[in-house]
Amino acid sequence: MNIALNVEQSVSGQPWRWRRGANDEGGLDALIDQLLMARGVERDDLPRHRDPRIRDFLPDPSCFRDMEVGAKRLADALAAKDKIAIFGDYDVDGATSAALLVLLLRDLGADPVAYIPDRLMEGYGPSGKALVELKAQGAQVAVCVDCGAQAFDALDEAKAAGLDVIVVDHHQCATELPVALAMINPNRLDESADGAAHGHLAAVGMAFLLGVALIRELRGRGFFEERKEPRILDLLDLVALGTVADVARLKTLNRAFVTQGLKVMAGKRNIGLVALAEAARLTRAPTCRDLGFALGPRINAGGRVGKSDLGVRLLTATDPEEARTIAAELDRLNEERRAIEMLVTEQAEAQAATQADASLIIVMGSGWHPGVIGIVAGRLKEKFGRPAIVIAQDEDGSGKGSGRSISGVDLGAAVLAAKDHGLLVAGGGHAMAAGLTLAPGGLEPLREFLDQRLAAGIAEARGGRAMMIDASIAPGGVAAGLCDALDSAGPYGSGWPAPRVAAGPARLIKVGIVGDGHVRGIACGDDGKSFKFIAFRSAATALGQALLESPADQRWWLAGTIKRDDYNGGNAAEMHLEDAALA
Repeated sequence: MNIALNVEQSVSGQPWRWRRGANDEGGLDALIDQLLMARGVERDDLPRHRDPRIRDFLPDPSCFRDMEVGAKRLADALAAKDKIAIFGDYDVDGATSAALLVLLLRDLGADPVAYIPDRLMEGYGPSGKALVELKAQGAQVAVCVDCGAQAFDALDEAKAAGLDVIVVDHHQCATELPVALAMINPNRLDESADGAAHGHLAAVGMAFLLGVALIRELRGRGFFEERKEPRILDLLDLVALGTVADVARLKTLNRAFVTQGLKVMAGKRNIGLVALAEAARLTRAPTCRDLGFALGPRINAGGRVGKSDLGVRLLTATDPEEARTIAAELDRLNEERRAIEMLVTEQAEAQAATQADASLIIVMGSGWHPGVIGIVAGRLKEKFGRPAIVIAQDEDGSGKGSGRSISGVDLGAAVLAAKDHGLLVAGGGHAMAAGLTLAPGGLEPLREFLDQRLAAGIAEARGGRAMMIDASIAPGGVAAGLCDALDSAGPYGSGWPAPRVAAGPARLIKVGIVGDGHVRGIACGDDGKSFKFIAFRSAATALGQALLESPADQRWWLAGTIKRDDYNGGNAAEMHLEDAALA
C-alpha cells in the first residue's frame, strides 16, 4: 500500500496509506468506482455493486445443507396445521430472525408462538427444559434462530420428547453437530462451497433464505393456487436491522439486504419499527447508522436489562397503540442500560489499563451486569486496539463472558477451541464476537490459552495499523455533493468501511472545545474556501491538543469522514475528524 500525502506519522502516531491508490481523475463517478474496488469489488463486477439488488446476489437456498429439509418440514407443518414454535436469541439478530419467521408464517395461515429465553435466568441458547415445555404445550416443530449450533444436550432432550427442531444459525460449529432435524448454518464445517461463501450472513439473513426456500416449496405444492403468495421482500426491513446490529460484514448479499431493507423501512410497513423510530426521536427515514446506534440498541435493551421478549413483541405487533407502549418501554430500558454500562465500563477500563503488555484484554468483576458486558467489551476493543473479553463473575466464582475482536483475529474459533480443551463450560461465536461460560478458577488458564493461540495473529493485525485514505480533496471539496457521491457506494459498516477523505492543505481557525470534550473548528484553504470539522471526545487526546494549540499559520492535512450537516434544514457538509498531519 502506497503512502498517502507523504504522511509517515500523523498526530495520532500512525502512517497514512491509500486504501487502493491515489484517487484517479475523472469526477465523482470514477471516485465511486474507486471506493467499490478498494472494498474488494472486481472492475468487471462493478455494475451490480453500484446498485446492489437482492436478485443479483441471492443464492439458491438449496446450496445450504439441510435447507430443503427445513423448508419441507415447515411446509408439512402448514399443511397439517401443526403448531410451530420459534425459539430466538435475546439480541437484535435473534429478535429480527424470530419476528421475520413469525410474520411470514402468519401470512401463510399459521399462528406460531415465539419464545425468547431470559438472559439472566436461562442464559444463551435453547435449553432442554424450554424445548420440552414447548412440546408439552402442543408444538410439533420448533425453529431455533441465532442459536443452537452448540446446543447438544438441549437438542437431545427435544428429540427424546418427540419435538422436531430446525436450527437456523450462523455461529461457529464444531466438527460434531447437535442432533437436529435440520442444521442450517453456513459456518458448519461440512457446508458446501457455495454455502460457506455466505458465512458472513447474520442469522436473520439465513432466516430470510429459509423463508425463500419455504415459499418455493409451497409454490411447488400448489399452495398458492387459492391463497395470495406473500411478498417476502417486504420483510427486508427486519433483515437490514438484524444484519447491521449484529455487525455482520456488509459485503455482497448483506449489502443488498441493507440497501433494499432501508427502502422498505422508509415505507413504514412495520408498525413496531415506526413506533421505535418515534421513540428514538428519528424524524426522517432511518439510515444504516441509525440501525446500529438508535434502533438496534433499543431492541437489545429488552434482552439486556428488561424483558427478553419485548423486541419480538414490538416487531410483530399489529396494534399501533401496543407498539408505541412497547417502544416507550424499550426506550426507557435503553436509558437504564446506558447508566449500568457507564459504571461497568469505568471499572473494566481500570482493570484493562493494567494489561498494557497483554496481547488481548480479559477482565472480570463481581456485580457486573451480564446484559452490558458485550457492549463494554466493544468499548475496550476500540480504546485499546486489541480483542477484549469482559466477564461478569457470579458469587460462586464462575462467570459469563462476552468478547469482541479486531479485524483479522477470529475470536469465536479461539473460544470454541478453549471449550474443546476443557477450559470453558460453554463457549462459541463468530470471528468478531464470542460468548463464554467460565468455571470457578478458570480465568488464568483461559488467559494463558488464548494468549498462546492468538498472540501472533493479534501482533500481525495490530502491526499493520495505518490510517486508510480513500481520496484527497481541496478544502472547497467538502460539500453536500461529495456526501451524495460517497453515500452511493454504501451502505457502510463492518467489512465495508466508510470512506475516509483527507482535505487540505488548510489552516485552522476558530478552534475550541464544545459539549463533552469535542473539538470543533473551521479549516481554511489557501484559496479562501473553508469547511467545518469536529473531532469527537478528543479534547484530552494528542489529536485534540494539536488542533487546539495549532499556530495560526500552520498548514494541515485533515482526515476523516464527510457528513451532511443538515442542522436547521441546511445542506452543507462537515468533516468528522479522525486524524491530522502537518502539510
